[in-house]
Amino acid sequence: MIFNSFQYMIFLPVVFLLHWLIPSRHRWILLLIASYYFYMSWNAKYVVLILFTTLVSYLAAILIEATDSARKKKIILFGTLITCLGVLGVFKYFNFFAETLSNLFQAFSIPLHPVTLKLLLPVGISFYTFQTLSYVIDVYRGTIRAEHHFGIYATFVSFFPQLVAGPIERSGNLLHQIRDDREFDYFTAREGLRLMAWGYFKKIALADTLAVYADIIYNNVQANHGLALAIPFRFIATSQGTRISRSVRPNCSISGSWKTSGAPIFHAA
Repeated sequence: MIFNSFQYMIFLPVVFLLHWLIPSRHRWILLLIASYYFYMSWNAKYVVLILFTTLVSYLAAILIEATDSARKKKIILFGTLITCLGVLGVFKYFNFFAETLSNLFQAFSIPLHPVTLKLLLPVGISFYTFQTLSYVIDVYRGTIRAEHHFGIYATFVSFFPQLVAGPIERSGNLLHQIRDDREFDYFTAREGLRLMAWGYFKKIALADTLAVYADIIYNNVQANHGLALAIPFRFIATSQGTRISRSVRPNCSISGSWKTSGAPIFHAA
């Protein structure tokens, strides 16, 4: 289920309407169910990973807050960092480092067959991993108190509008919005819809359109030269090409994805 799909066009309004119709004390339940359903629509078996990361960081934050020993706090913090980043590293970087090591040995005429894992990269694993670690670090620093309600914390980690495309939310910004009793505000909701409309324009009209041209060029670099290469390289580089910080296409895609996800209407309302 992607943000500009027909399924999401049904999913989002239903969740949004139910969110404001049910009592505020039960809204986190709806958002948690919706978020896990949204994530499992990509690949249901990988829900175990987000649940594991959520549980580890939840318990770590409570233990850090409960102990007075600075040494124990550091041990818990580093243990959490190693555990969560270890999961991320295995799924995202293991094959890369294994192949790099094999190439390095072969450069010195030392035969080494790389051991690779046949794993799909879980959607959003970088976003929710760093969001949970940011939360644990905030608790360690004393910036926020540990969240003792597991359901509310799990909703914070898995909140579907920003789960697979970011941005990484600070706990001090989002956690209280899930917990607080809020009333619907027409004007702020309208502003959220305006942001969504702008996001759809950036994602569909700009990013996706520019991606077609960029992919044609980079899929056949040898057949193109001059401006044909310079334009996508400088302005609309895709994942096949060099990433340029000021390129138009990635900026529109990332920014547009966040707005079309529905995050603005949940944050603003």
